[in-house]
Amino acid sequence: MAKEEPRKLVCNNKKAYHDYFIEEKYEAGLELFGTEVKSLRLGKCSIKESFIRIDKGEVYAYGMHITPYEMGNIFNKDPLRPKKLLLHKSEILKLLTKISEKGYTLVPLEVYFKNGRAKLEFGLAKGKKLYDKREDTAKKDLRRELERDFKVKNL
Repeated sequence: MAKEEPRKLVCNNKKAYHDYFIEEKYEAGLELFGTEVKSLRLGKCSIKESFIRIDKGEVYAYGMHITPYEMGNIFNKDPLRPKKLLLHKSEILKLLTKISEKGYTLVPLEVYFKNGRAKLEFGLAKGKKLYDKREDTAKKDLRRELERDFKVKNL
């Protein structure tokens, strides 16, 4: 049995956790070209503005920016082209039924390498209201103050 190596994080989407309640997480492979993979290995990727849609039974990530590889020349692809996600048909059908409910969407969370393959972790998410976001920031501020007070007392 092959030893599983740890995953190497390329980029993550912290904004998604601020704007959405993540209810379930899924992992999908990315269909990429060679120069895109080389650029990912250098960490040149952004998923802050991206989203996921299901079109004609296939799942695509839109707005995912992979910077063109410097040595790629004519082999470089459009940095914002839709990237196909590799999922089983049963998973796609399950996701389709879940996002057909009102308020649910698919949001990219992380891009990483696992056993040498580029993977995208995305979540089934429900949008937060403004008061939910304020509540979260208030909790973070309170936790930060408590940590600061604890640090001062221990010195």
